[in-house]
Amino acid sequence: MNVDDVVYLGLLFFSIGFGYYYRQIGDRNVKKNVGTIVGLLITLVVSGFHILHILITVFINACIILYINKKQCHLVSFVFSFLYLLFFRSTIHFGIPYPPPHTNLVQMMLTLKLVGLAFEVNTTYESKEKLDNSNKSQKEKIEDETNSVDPSFTDIFHYSFNYIGVLTGPYYRYRTFLDFLNFPFAEHADWKQATLNKLKYVPLFAIFFLWGTYCWPLSYATNPEFYERSWLYRYWYIWPNFFIFRMRIYIGLVLSECVCTMVGLGAYPAFTNPKPGQGPSENNAEMKTLLSNEAELRKTVYNFETIHNINPYGADFCTTYREAMKHWNICIQYWLAVNVYKRFPSKKYRTTVTMLVSSFWHGVYSGYYVCIGTVPLVLAVEDIYVKLFLKESKGISLRIAEWIHWVFRMHFFSYQAIAFLLLEVNVILHYYNSIGHAGLVFGIILYVIGLQLLKAKKRKERKLAKESNEEKIQ
Repeated sequence: MNVDDVVYLGLLFFSIGFGYYYRQIGDRNVKKNVGTIVGLLITLVVSGFHILHILITVFINACIILYINKKQCHLVSFVFSFLYLLFFRSTIHFGIPYPPPHTNLVQMMLTLKLVGLAFEVNTTYESKEKLDNSNKSQKEKIEDETNSVDPSFTDIFHYSFNYIGVLTGPYYRYRTFLDFLNFPFAEHADWKQATLNKLKYVPLFAIFFLWGTYCWPLSYATNPEFYERSWLYRYWYIWPNFFIFRMRIYIGLVLSECVCTMVGLGAYPAFTNPKPGQGPSENNAEMKTLLSNEAELRKTVYNFETIHNINPYGADFCTTYREAMKHWNICIQYWLAVNVYKRFPSKKYRTTVTMLVSSFWHGVYSGYYVCIGTVPLVLAVEDIYVKLFLKESKGISLRIAEWIHWVFRMHFFSYQAIAFLLLEVNVILHYYNSIGHAGLVFGIILYVIGLQLLKAKKRKERKLAKESNEEKIQ
């Protein structure tokens, strides 16, 4: 474990512990100010003078959100934030020292939060434009009120720097932040149990991470000695490194969720069916009614699905690649889905553009694009074999098919993850060349074979349907 990891974990554990005291602050304004001061201190500790990048991003985005036409503010914010993210990661070419790794994490989360806020402001404006309030039903008015936002400069500053999620997320909407400050749900939600339920697996993840790092360090894959090993060993090495990567991510994301549960951020009544990143998805009128009934507030069941960002069990043991993606960085996937995928005008290129934005957000290293850029091929292969074997199989044959599918799914994840970890194109190519790009070749072969099998299956089904119709006619 390197120094960066120690600092990262130390700040996460501090944030979790501080949450015990932070949740006890009753005054809304004091709570905002204290949360922002602590967030600024964390940012300063990990950034030093590089905190200027963070301050510039917040200030310019605040000006965009407040003073640019609400019809275009979300697009201007998106373009500026992602261009600044590119500059932030290229400062060395301008004679400016490269920012520390943890400052990069802060900048990444800040980009999502501020661009997401601009989209929320735009959505509020469009909602008011579509239909005058006087023509709306009471339920529609409550829906608009529940989701509408109108931040001031200081509101944007507090949202940007509150210590909850400032370092590693999870992403949560500005609306969620307002509800945390204004609604009493955090007082009644079972934060202790929610935090313990998440924390209890962290020691196991930590043991696996340390064991894996000791036995199969990623650095060995860049050692000349590694390339003297057998082809099979070099190819197999993708598996333990993806395992180590998963344990590392699980530790960070689960602890980040605990920062939220400790203070009650993201707590909503279960009957509102909260969604990760989004918050309540239904029964907003009932939620507003609940606010005025203290007895019901105490009896209501709450959950923290709004800040649920990782599902380790689902990510490890679900059958398909497509399903596994849904268990990983869930709140960020919500951001990508709502602000990129659904907003992009061309349905044909939505998936490609969303993958590109995701790659760009992760960083400028080639490894991110190699990893995420091959996702469409893997999904295309998977869709074919799901149609061939999973959809119609039953009993033991279905379980066998699911197990085989799981092995192939984990194989492709591992093959892509090594590029994500090695980062630089020359190192990635050196490794992939040493194994003959076997994972990519294997994927293409599976696609070609699967396509032929699927065509043959469809021809057989058409033939049987035709014969069945002829029998009915006779």
